[in-house]
Amino acid sequence: MKLLRHGPKGQEKPALLHTDGTVRDLSPVLADLGPAQLSPAALAALASLDPATLPVVAQGRLGVPWAGLGKFIAIGLNYADHAAEAGMAAPAEPVVFTKAASCAVGCHHPVVLPQGSVKSDWEVELGVVIGTRARYVSEADALKHVAGYCTINDLSEREYQLERGGSWDKGKGCDTFGPIGPWLVTADEVGDPQNLSMWLDVNGVRKQTGNTRTMIFTVAQIVSYLSRFMTLEPGDVITTGTPPGVGMGQKPTPQFLKAGDVITLGIEKLGEQRQTVHAWDPALIDG
Repeated sequence: MKLLRHGPKGQEKPALLHTDGTVRDLSPVLADLGPAQLSPAALAALASLDPATLPVVAQGRLGVPWAGLGKFIAIGLNYADHAAEAGMAAPAEPVVFTKAASCAVGCHHPVVLPQGSVKSDWEVELGVVIGTRARYVSEADALKHVAGYCTINDLSEREYQLERGGSWDKGKGCDTFGPIGPWLVTADEVGDPQNLSMWLDVNGVRKQTGNTRTMIFTVAQIVSYLSRFMTLEPGDVITTGTPPGVGMGQKPTPQFLKAGDVITLGIEKLGEQRQTVHAWDPALIDG
């Protein structure tokens, strides 16, 4: 299933994308898509519905595909060729940092540059949505805890991330720096998460092309690894790293986002995003 939430901010309604391309309203059967609806039993109940019996609705503004996003966990340098372009060694263990949950927005939401930012960057990434609690799970069982997958743009302010001391977090959690969606695609529909093509363009120019098969640490390895250090709860999301082609790796001169730029990106089976970049404007953040 391709699950989504749409409508005005704070008034999003749950829906699914039918195979005929229509958006079908789930409001008659549930109030919202939240952590409780991500369990295997709850997803099975939704899958048993006949979408043809659900009302067709016009798709409104797209929000984050599920409500109640908990932890927004990220894995750095998870593609060997991206680590090389960043001038960093491929890690022996996953590099873990967090993005503030407040940075999460819908897939087409404006990207608003932080005040004074001159090194904001793009990163297309596979998102992994947790459906059942994971604590010290084995690699063999890890994918049983995954509800589904989504496209994420892990936007990053490189000066804040790399030049101002401390952890990476301060460059990763800026408002609007976590577009998610358009859909949460359930794991059964995606199949193998380690064979998904991905791409990102800036102003119509291809910057990133990759495939999840070149990840250093697989989804199963990441979920198992993280569960040793924190309990993963339903509604948590993990963004799993990016292939080469980010702005700071452009040759001969790094390229960073500026107001007016348009970012388009997508992952096979998981849908596409489009964002316009804006100078600092709090009204756009909260809109």
